[in-house]
Amino acid sequence: MSTSFEANFDGLVGPTHHYGGHSFGNVASTSNANKAANPREAAKQGLAKMKALADMGYKQGVFVPQERPAIGLLRELGFAGDDAAVLAAVAKTSPGLLANVSSASSMWTANAATVSPSADTGDGRVHFTAANLQNKFHRAIEHGQTTRSLKAMFNNEAVFAHHDALPMQAVFGDEGAANHTRFCHDYGKAGVEFFVYGRQHWGGGVEPQKFPARQTREAGEAIARLHGLSADKLVFAQQNPAVIDAGVFHNDVISVGNQNVLFSHEAAFLRQAAVYAELDAKLGGGLQVVEVPLAQVGIADAVKSYLFNSQLLARADGRQNLVVPDECRATPAVWEYLQGMLASNGPIAELMVFDLKQSMQNGGGPACLRLRVALQEQELAVVNPHIWMNDSLFTRLNSWVDQHYRDRLTEADLADPHLMTEVRTALDELTQILHLGSIYPCQLT
Repeated sequence: MSTSFEANFDGLVGPTHHYGGHSFGNVASTSNANKAANPREAAKQGLAKMKALADMGYKQGVFVPQERPAIGLLRELGFAGDDAAVLAAVAKTSPGLLANVSSASSMWTANAATVSPSADTGDGRVHFTAANLQNKFHRAIEHGQTTRSLKAMFNNEAVFAHHDALPMQAVFGDEGAANHTRFCHDYGKAGVEFFVYGRQHWGGGVEPQKFPARQTREAGEAIARLHGLSADKLVFAQQNPAVIDAGVFHNDVISVGNQNVLFSHEAAFLRQAAVYAELDAKLGGGLQVVEVPLAQVGIADAVKSYLFNSQLLARADGRQNLVVPDECRATPAVWEYLQGMLASNGPIAELMVFDLKQSMQNGGGPACLRLRVALQEQELAVVNPHIWMNDSLFTRLNSWVDQHYRDRLTEADLADPHLMTEVRTALDELTQILHLGSIYPCQLT
């Protein structure tokens, strides 16, 4: 019996899910701006994915949304009066600001934090560093709540270490686990932590010209120090600037890894062969690379389908399942490649296709929705037990969504004071369902 596991914690889509087009460099986000969203459907699509993986025996947890709109932040920006007055004032004078402080982007928990398991860290604890997400205003406001939420989930200081976000400066731009992967032969033994960056602030080098490189090498180096990681188990690689300019805003839009398998595009990294060689050497051999040729899947199709924004899930037979969004099936070149890949009898054995349209249209696929945490059996035992997906929680959360979520939301609806009340009522109930305590601003004031 295994005594170590990889758990996935998926972000529960928040009640203010809307298409604001806030994320420059994310093609899906900007191209769907101002369309009407369906928060209820979005939340249920995410819950269905969580339940399916839990039913297959994977450790699957729920990561809570953030309170939006962020009224406290608006007060810091000079808006005054009671909460309804603040909301009315910002809606009248700066609707763009209101849309940003109402974003439900915390649903993409791959950006919540970087996680190092106890087998890798200097003090033998599981380490979490909340991502500062400083490149985008609507996401840069998340890290305080992210840390509170993580501490309520992983609330034993002897087992879990929590670090605040890195300084909110471009030199330490950190996008969390979307640019971090861990390779290992066993989840409970020391692995190789792989940090991918878009630019190096000190030391120069090539950078993308059209879209921002959100992650820096300096951020990864700082996190490695904070987590007490060993240099001989670290690999830093630069993402290909050309693919960033083609809409690959995070590494998890062009590659994904799990255990000893790396599924990546031919154009993912600079000096790609050297990256593979270093990973394999530091892993102690046995790295299996599944590389998708540019001639078979172009970058535009990879971005449109989110082929690489997928999940690799370990199987008992030593191979991997690949979780992909339905958009892969709808993209002919991608679907043809995937059928050929399966027929090759390589390390990826099976496809699992999910309808995540609401998330996809806002710029995030299966990998964006989840934060991975490798846990030993004794660590698993002290995680908040109420956040694990099961039959009863699935039923209860679906009922909760039906009760509190709207089935249509536009940017204009964000000015509705009733929506603010609905959100707060819903989140207060959610913290009771999941036994998280008082973690939201509306509960702490």
